[in-house]
Amino acid sequence: MQPWPKQNALTIGFAHAAYQLRDAYLARGGEAASFEVRTVEDLKARAPEADVLVVSGLWRNEIAATTPKLRFIQSISAGTDQFDRQVLGAAGVRLASAQGSNERAVAEHAIALILALARQLHLARDNQAQRLWRPMIGDRARREDELGGKTIVIVGLGRIGLRLAGFAAAFGMRVVGVRRRGGSEPGVDRIVTPSELHAVLPEADILALTCPLTPETEGLVDAAAIAALKPGAFLINVARGRVVDEAALIAALGEGRISAGIDCVYEEPLPADSPLWRLPNALVTPHSAGETRAYEDNVVDMLLDNLGRLERGETQLLNQIL
Repeated sequence: MQPWPKQNALTIGFAHAAYQLRDAYLARGGEAASFEVRTVEDLKARAPEADVLVVSGLWRNEIAATTPKLRFIQSISAGTDQFDRQVLGAAGVRLASAQGSNERAVAEHAIALILALARQLHLARDNQAQRLWRPMIGDRARREDELGGKTIVIVGLGRIGLRLAGFAAAFGMRVVGVRRRGGSEPGVDRIVTPSELHAVLPEADILALTCPLTPETEGLVDAAAIAALKPGAFLINVARGRVVDEAALIAALGEGRISAGIDCVYEEPLPADSPLWRLPNALVTPHSAGETRAYEDNVVDMLLDNLGRLERGETQLLNQIL
């Protein structure tokens, strides 16, 4: 294997629809030649120039066949399900995720969705748009609620899930975590395995999804899981859209059985004809949970760390996937 070049001998391509990653790289004194693209088409046109790509949502696996120089991909996102590991492995391309770059932001977004649903802020905003001053409510079941004493079931106890668990515990909630291995964690009252998920769902006032998308988690929250939730429960998805059976979710929302705070959907952008746009008990954000003013700096820090490791001949990358 050829030695890894010095940074000033590399060409790095930054590919994202909005993030200012190249500016963040140059502000840190980046020495490599670099370019930035905003669309899939422009990425396909310029990717053959790159030794390194910093990319996530714009990546298409067929690009690997057109990039003879490519040796390393720094994912912009924590999730890497868009990258075909066999394709990259066969091409000798290393891959690292951005896990940890947005853990605080995503966990804060999840707790914000929970608070918004509990305090009915989405309905208050709708009323504001109509200049409607809602009177006090006699029916207790229709009032705003408190989080203290509620049970939250968190599927996925990685960095995001554990941080969310800490927030939930601070609000006085009982925390049940779901992950493949048992054990214990600070701020988590009980940990169960995925095979026990359906057994704990009836306890959940809130079901929060913070897991990666894998063959095991795709469709994990199916119609049966949604039916097992108690009436009035919240489903919070800051994971991936395909973790949830979206048709079953829409049906449950349409019946008014549950409410949902949804940051990711099966098809993104969310189609204009999706019922999720108009369901009053659904609060939808545009896969923005991980967005933060510090995001570019966080990703570039990881990129520079990994470039340093490669230049030093180290075999283990930060957040290594391949």
